[in-house]
Amino acid sequence: MRRKIGALRRALLELHKALIEAERVTYERIHGRVDSTGQLLQLVLHDGWFTWLHPLSQLVVRIDEMLDGKEQDAIIDIDLLLAEIKVLLRPSVEGDGFARSYYEALQRAPDVVLAHSQVKQLLTAASR
Repeated sequence: MRRKIGALRRALLELHKALIEAERVTYERIHGRVDSTGQLLQLVLHDGWFTWLHPLSQLVVRIDEMLDGKEQDAIIDIDLLLAEIKVLLRPSVEGDGFARSYYEALQRAPDVVLAHSQVKQLLTAASR
C-alpha cells in the first residue's frame, strides 16, 4: 500500500505543478511576467491569486509525513486519506474556493486534465 500511496503522491505533485503553471499563465496575462522561479514561489506562498492551491499543497505535505512515519496513526487510516483526496479533486462549476478554481483550470489547461486523469487512475487502483 505504501508504494501505491507513493505513486499517488508523485501524481499529486505533477498535478500541483500543472496547476501552478496554469495559474502562472493566467496571472501573467493580468499582472505581467513572473521573472523567476523564486518570484513564482513567493507568489504561490503569499499572493491571494494562488491561495486556492494551498489545500492541495497541505495534502501533499500530510502524505509526505505519513510516508516518513511521522504520523503513525494516520498510516492506519489510508481509506480516509483516499476519500479526502477524492473530495478535494472534485471540480465544480458552481462551487467556490478550490472546487471552482479547479474546474476552471481543467477547462483551460490540457496538462491539468492529463495530471487529473493520472491521479484518478491511481486513486482507483489504491482503493482496491
